[in-house]
Amino acid sequence: MCATYRRGRTRSTSSAPRIDARKTSASTYGTTSCCRLLSTGIATGRTIRFARWRPAPTGKRSDHQCRKEHIVTTTSEPTGEIFDGLQEYVAACQEIDDYHVIEGVDWDEELGALVEAVAETIPNAPMLIFDKVKGYPEGYRLVSLLGASYKRAALALGLPTDKSRDELAELASQRLRAVKPIPPNEVPAGPVMENVMEGEEVDLWRFPVPRYHASDGGRYIGTGDSLINKDPESGYVNMGTYRMEVHDKNTLGLWMSPGQQGRLICNSYWEKGEACPVVATFGTDPLTWMASHGRSPWGESELDHAGGLRGRPVDVIKGPITGLPIPAHAEIAIEGEVPPPWEEARDEGPFGEWPGYYSGGTLGTGEPQPVIRVKAVYFRNNPIILSQAPMWPGARQTGLPMGAGRGGAADLARAGVSHVVAVGTPFAYMRVIAINQQYPGHAKQAAMAAAANTRNGRWIVVVDEDIDPEDLKEVLWAMTTRCDPETDIEILNGMWSTPLDPLVSARPDKKESGDHTNSLAVFYAVRPFHRRELFPGVSRSPKELRQRVMKKYGDILPFPNV
Repeated sequence: MCATYRRGRTRSTSSAPRIDARKTSASTYGTTSCCRLLSTGIATGRTIRFARWRPAPTGKRSDHQCRKEHIVTTTSEPTGEIFDGLQEYVAACQEIDDYHVIEGVDWDEELGALVEAVAETIPNAPMLIFDKVKGYPEGYRLVSLLGASYKRAALALGLPTDKSRDELAELASQRLRAVKPIPPNEVPAGPVMENVMEGEEVDLWRFPVPRYHASDGGRYIGTGDSLINKDPESGYVNMGTYRMEVHDKNTLGLWMSPGQQGRLICNSYWEKGEACPVVATFGTDPLTWMASHGRSPWGESELDHAGGLRGRPVDVIKGPITGLPIPAHAEIAIEGEVPPPWEEARDEGPFGEWPGYYSGGTLGTGEPQPVIRVKAVYFRNNPIILSQAPMWPGARQTGLPMGAGRGGAADLARAGVSHVVAVGTPFAYMRVIAINQQYPGHAKQAAMAAAANTRNGRWIVVVDEDIDPEDLKEVLWAMTTRCDPETDIEILNGMWSTPLDPLVSARPDKKESGDHTNSLAVFYAVRPFHRRELFPGVSRSPKELRQRVMKKYGDILPFPNV
C-alpha cells in the first residue's frame, strides 16, 4: 500500500473510538466522563488487560485523570496550557493545524528518510503523525519532529503562539533561566496502565518500531525515550535518554556512553553482581522528555527538573515490579532489569547517530552491549511512540533556541559569569555564548565556564550581545570580522567527548584505550574590550526596523517567522 497523507484535523475510522485528548479536562467533561473516556481503546486479544477505572468523588479531582490546565503566573512558570501527556500535546498541535498525518509508511527505512527530508528542506517543519504503519493496525502511531516549529515549541512551554520567533525565544529564555525543581507526585493509577502485558505476554513487536537508516543493525523503539533508574546508595533517581534497540519480543539492547549517569548507576549494581532495575518510557509530554534528554548535575533528578519546567509535579505511579516511578501519562512504559554485561550482553547497532555517522554500541567499542530484560509493558489506548531518530546536523528538529542543557545561560550564571545574554547551538559540536562585555577577560571567563560544562564539543564561540547565537550566518559574520586568528583562537586539549564522536571512533589508539577525549577550539569573536570605541559601527539596519518592515510587507513578500 502506498503511503498517503492528510493535513488538518483527523478522525479515526476504526470501530474503536479515538481518544480526543482535547476533551478530557475535568472542567469540560467532569471526572466521571474523563475516566470513561480513558477506559476506551483499540487493543484486543488475550495478552491485553484493560485497567478498571473508578470515578473520583463528586467535586474532587482524580489524581490520575488527564488534564490540561491554564496557569497564570510569573515568567518563571508557564502562562498557557501545560500538557500531562503526549496525546494531549499532539491534539493541541492539531488544533493549531501544525501537523501532517502520514498513512501507510513503511517502518523499514522509509519513515526515517521521510522525516529527514522534511526536517532538512522545510523551515518550521510540520509535526508528522504516522498511522496505519505498514503491517500495523490503525491507532498504533508514531510522532516525529515534535518541536521543529517555533509555534509548537512555544506551545510545549506554555507560551503564546501568536508572537514572533524572536519574541518567543526571549520568553523561553526567561522561563528556562528561572526554573526551580519540583519533585514528582505519586498517584495510584494513570492512563499508562490502561493496557498491561506481563511475563510471557510481553511482546515489543506489537508496536511499529522503525529501522531508521539504511545500515542500522536493527529496529529502534528508543529514540525519544526516557530511562529511569535509582542509585542504590544515595537513592538519587536519574532519568536520561539512551538509545534502545528491540532484540526480540522481551529484550531491548541498551547503549549508554561511558560517564553517563544512567550508566554509572548500572555500574553500582553490577559491581555487586546484581541486575539494575529500570523503567523506560517511549513517549511522554514534551517538557518531561526535554528534561530527560538534557543533563542535570548528579543528585538532581531530571524528574524534578521536568516538574520545574511544567510548573507543577509530574504525576508518577510506583512501578509494581521495580518500585521505580513511572510517569502516569506515558504512552508506553516498560519495567525490567539490566543484568551485568558478563551475564548477558548482545551486539548492539550500528545506528546512525546525531553527528551524522554510524557510531557507538558494538561498532564503537568492539564489544557486546547491555540488555534490558523486559518484565512488563504498560501502554495507553492508541499509543504514540515519540520518534526522535538522530539525523545529520543539517536537518533541524528544534524550533526555538532552548539553551536548557549544561553550559546554558543559567549554568553560566551559577558559575559566576554575569551579563550572559543568550546561549545557542546553531550546529552540532558548536556552542555560542552571547555576552554584554563588562570588563577585561569577560569573554574568556564565559568561554572557560562553558568549556567546563560542555560534552561532545568542538567549537565554543563567544560573541557580543548584538549577535544571535542561534543564527549561524550572524555567528560566522562575527567570527570572520571580530576574531583575529593570531590572538583570538585557543585550543583546549583532553576535553570530555563520546564514542559517538567520529574523530574519536576513527582513531584505533583512542578506541582501544577507552580515551574518549578530544580537543576544543575557542573563538573570541567579540570586539576587543580595550578597543571597543575604535571598532567601526555596524551598518546593518536595526533589528526593530527589520521586524517592522517585514510585518508591514509580509502579506506580499514571503518572509519567514513573521
